[in-house]
Amino acid sequence: MLIRLAGREMLLDPSGALFWPEKRLLVVADLHLEKAVALARSGCALLPPHDTASTLDRMEAVIARLDPETVVSLGDGFHDAAAARTLEGELFDRLAGLVRGRRWIWLAGNHDPTIPLALGGALLDVLALDGIRLRHAPSAGPPGEPEIAGHLHPKARLPRRRSLARPCFVGDGRRLLLPAFGAFTGGLDVRDAAIAGLFADGFTAWLTGERRVFAVPGHLLAAGGEPGKAAGRGRSRLRLRP
Repeated sequence: MLIRLAGREMLLDPSGALFWPEKRLLVVADLHLEKAVALARSGCALLPPHDTASTLDRMEAVIARLDPETVVSLGDGFHDAAAARTLEGELFDRLAGLVRGRRWIWLAGNHDPTIPLALGGALLDVLALDGIRLRHAPSAGPPGEPEIAGHLHPKARLPRRRSLARPCFVGDGRRLLLPAFGAFTGGLDVRDAAIAGLFADGFTAWLTGERRVFAVPGHLLAAGGEPGKAAGRGRSRLRLRP
């Protein structure tokens, strides 16, 4: 789905990636590579260590389909600094191959303030392009400049569809939040104050489907854990077309 952000045309891809056609720029947020390994190391959970391979499958597919000249990872590319240092074997080779194949920019996140130099690419805190700032976490309050950010892992739930909570993009024409791209990332409901509070005049959520992205005005989304009620608006008859 094509949208406009600060007057620039952007493509919201069902994978959760953003593509800026004019610059052939692909943006992904919160890969959290090696999350299962990091959790197992800390003793918090014991999950099959397949999340990195699954995330790389999706990255390879979207890069092959959109053929970007530049890829920007909006921080938290790795789940922690140790995971970034210990990635090896086939997974390292696959990721390094993606990085070497084009211009690649890692933005520092709260989970991965550094990236192994052996992977290649550039590491920045913030990237500014044509008056739009790309950063890991959104700025507090109204953005001084238009911005693209990650960090909050937005998801949205439709009214009267208890099971349908989907990762989503969230924006208002000046600020755009990307969903987490990683396989084991979870999400925060867009009606939570941490997300909704960033959009004083309301927002649109673009829910990711298997093949399409669906735009839903924020006031029509189910509030918190109450499917069937749109905050302050009663019931909605919103339906998604297949």
